[in-house]
Amino acid sequence: MAAEHDVAQHTVTAGEYIAHHLTFLNGTGAAQKNLVDFGLINYDTVFWVVFLAVLGGFVLWLAARRASSGVPGRFQAAVELLVEMVGDQAKGLIHSAESRKFVAPLGLTIFVWVFLMNAMDFLPLDLIPRIWEGLYAGMGHDPHHAYMRVVPTADINATMGMSVTVLLICLYYNAKIKGIGGWAHELVSAPFGTSKNPILAVVLGLVNFAMQLIEFAAKTISHGMRLFGNMFAGELIFMLIALMGAAWTGANLPSILLFFGHFVAGFAWAVFHILVVVLQAFIFMMLTLVYVGQAHESH
Repeated sequence: MAAEHDVAQHTVTAGEYIAHHLTFLNGTGAAQKNLVDFGLINYDTVFWVVFLAVLGGFVLWLAARRASSGVPGRFQAAVELLVEMVGDQAKGLIHSAESRKFVAPLGLTIFVWVFLMNAMDFLPLDLIPRIWEGLYAGMGHDPHHAYMRVVPTADINATMGMSVTVLLICLYYNAKIKGIGGWAHELVSAPFGTSKNPILAVVLGLVNFAMQLIEFAAKTISHGMRLFGNMFAGELIFMLIALMGAAWTGANLPSILLFFGHFVAGFAWAVFHILVVVLQAFIFMMLTLVYVGQAHESH
């Protein structure tokens, strides 16, 4: 994943190179100043999220269309193993057969979707940004403002958006399975119980309700932040490795060592990152199933 000619010729500094690659296409032509800014829309994240969702849906649709009762091919066998794995996990965590009709496909969709978004990190670092830069310049815009980040899960807006959606699904099942009254009683009676003493009951109710809010918030924030943190760190490491290959200043020992280190570190990190990509997709899916399963259970 070598950096392109602008870095190699030292037209930008290493810090500017990284800053450029960490800037989203949000229509302002500048980097986002705050981690969370509800006034901005990262168009590159939106595009890749939607594109990969359609791609993942097409792959699953194609597998279903080609499915046969005979000896399956490699593609069908791989998809069947994936479906069976998700189905077994959903069955072990969610005992309601009716709920599993929705939750199991949801888990499968999440795994495939997150995996595809994570896997965008395997593309050469400057490939799509350079293509976009050429298109951007062709439209009469300044190519230096042609920002394009292709790993949606390295954007906290995407990961938190998914985790908030999971929260809403959990709230729905809490109300559906337990009833509005039963869930409301649980909110003020768990985890510390209640009391026959009216004053103590009110105090415990407030404490229980606060603890429930903290639990929901902690689950949602950790769900999204875990995926974002791992993918953002992976993306940043790929950039640092790319800069090693761009540090060529001639046939001298430091340049040769850095160029050799670029290939060794790039290969080693890419191999390790394969595990990260798959594992983070699996963890996000499993936490979704666990949280939805907890929504089916009473304290």
